[in-house]
Amino acid sequence: MGADPLLFALADTVADRPVRRVVVGLNWTLVDADGACGLAHTPDRGTPGCKAPEGAGGLAAGGLRALAALVRSDNPVLVAVGIAAVNAACAAAAPAGTDGNGLDLFRAVASRTVVVGRFPGIADRVPGCTVVEREPGPGELAENAAGPAIAAAAGLVITASAVANGGVSRYLALAAGNPPLTVALVGPGTPLAPALFQAGLHILSGTLVTDADAAARIVGEGGAVKALAGCTRQVTLTAPGTLPPG
Repeated sequence: MGADPLLFALADTVADRPVRRVVVGLNWTLVDADGACGLAHTPDRGTPGCKAPEGAGGLAAGGLRALAALVRSDNPVLVAVGIAAVNAACAAAAPAGTDGNGLDLFRAVASRTVVVGRFPGIADRVPGCTVVEREPGPGELAENAAGPAIAAAAGLVITASAVANGGVSRYLALAAGNPPLTVALVGPGTPLAPALFQAGLHILSGTLVTDADAAARIVGEGGAVKALAGCTRQVTLTAPGTLPPG
């Protein structure tokens, strides 16, 4: 399955601008559009359809708009480049937002929050939450069993990695049956685009790169989120009129 359809509309609005570099690392993919950077999760090498990108070495030369269009690719590696390009465009125009991790907004309703994706340290950050995973571990729900939990929840947190596989739209469809639910998209790959509020998201919590050179080095050397802490900041956008979860 390809990228979430929500991304297609965002990609179509990306204005062209020069791209300094594209870095596909072990954990993260980075697009540096003349100082405005976007991140996306790099797919596992064994993901169906993954292959070496055609045109590698010359991707940046096509410009940001052409890279953003790659969200429609059938190669997950190129989809990641496309997502990072969309996020670079969002970073260039992102509202100020507030600093901090959007997960913290759900502490008051932690036991009534469904979290899609096994975020590191989630048991401490949102204690008692229900975790949904494609390959569930002990105490976790499988994706196809998440519906009843979402219908009874006060909060729904979706990992930004779901933008690469169509998962965001699927969960928004489930959330539509529970209007009081507060829905957040959280993770470094979250597009900080207020236009996504119109799709049913209330909170967007992502990452802005503050030092492009440092981030590119870390991504290229296989660094994970923790290694990027010194050259990024977490930013949260909230839809107008959104009440605290619960």
